[in-house]
Amino acid sequence: MNFFSTNIFKQITSKVQLLTLLSITLISLFPLSARATKLRVGVAGSPPFVIKDRDVQGISIDIWQELASLEGLEYQLIPQDSVKDSVDSMTRGELDVVIGPISITSDRLEKVAFTQPYFLANIGLLISGERPKLWSRLQPFFGLAFMSSVGLLVVLLFTVGNLLWLAERRRNTEQFPKDYWNGIGNGMWFALVTLTTVGYGDRAPITKTGRIIAGVWMMITMVTVSSLTAGIATSLTLSLSDQTALQFTAPEDITNSRIAVVRGSTGEKWAQRYGARISQTRTLVEAIDLVKLNEVDGVVFDAPALKYYLHTNPNENLKLSPVTFASESYGFMIFPDSSFLEDFNIRILEMRESGKIREIESQWLSY
Repeated sequence: MNFFSTNIFKQITSKVQLLTLLSITLISLFPLSARATKLRVGVAGSPPFVIKDRDVQGISIDIWQELASLEGLEYQLIPQDSVKDSVDSMTRGELDVVIGPISITSDRLEKVAFTQPYFLANIGLLISGERPKLWSRLQPFFGLAFMSSVGLLVVLLFTVGNLLWLAERRRNTEQFPKDYWNGIGNGMWFALVTLTTVGYGDRAPITKTGRIIAGVWMMITMVTVSSLTAGIATSLTLSLSDQTALQFTAPEDITNSRIAVVRGSTGEKWAQRYGARISQTRTLVEAIDLVKLNEVDGVVFDAPALKYYLHTNPNENLKLSPVTFASESYGFMIFPDSSFLEDFNIRILEMRESGKIREIESQWLSY
């Protein structure tokens, strides 16, 4: 190679190195939008986090728009039918990010990644606010607990009445006549006043066998009277009070109750954990409609969404029960191994520290 060719080669090499250095510098300085194509952003969830009207809005939307503005992102919002559908879409590689009230759970983390949480929410229970009707107040008296208690009491009184009559009918005919129905009637009366500890004294056995029977009965009543009284008192309490409010005071109270849940939500997980009879729906509105139609006893879902529904529908006879199942964090769902996850986390932490996220939340939750 001659001198002229060598010189040209050095110049070309120098320019290539300069262009390479310049490209690296520009990539490091330019925002994410210059490094990637337009992000495919799924939108899933319920108000007040995602409100699908003419324009999609809500808490999650506002926080995402602030984050995207800080990062200089270009993106396309793609509505999703449900959080479950959005998880499936992301695992198929159809979405880069999903925004909305998406709880960070271990099951979901096995499939996708999450940003730092931006909101902490409780799982609550929405129930009917209607006061019980006449039949609802009488219904406890026909329930299994009450009927079994009364049935057991009648059987015991009848049995003791017969035994006393058989023991006393020959030597104590004045108090226990030989006539069968009159005799066992007096025997049952004696057993009843002994059970209630009233003790009128108008009937009393005089034979040894009769007194043994009476003594055994007294011992039995000391054991059984408390449980019988408790069963009857519970039925009376339920019939004279707001049954719905008393029915759900702890998470365990939904066991065997009819509970509506949104398919794929964390509310479904908690309803299953406590053994409820579950009715799945696609949306929160569909689940609440089942409560209004009295087809279910309540809806287990994120408390902020339930409160927002009550706030925007004040005339509907619904209310939140005092039950809280758990507290869960909301985060943005990210495709696993995404290069921008760390950038998102830093921005979300900065927004939390500056009070920007709290400011956005207060705009939607000021009720």
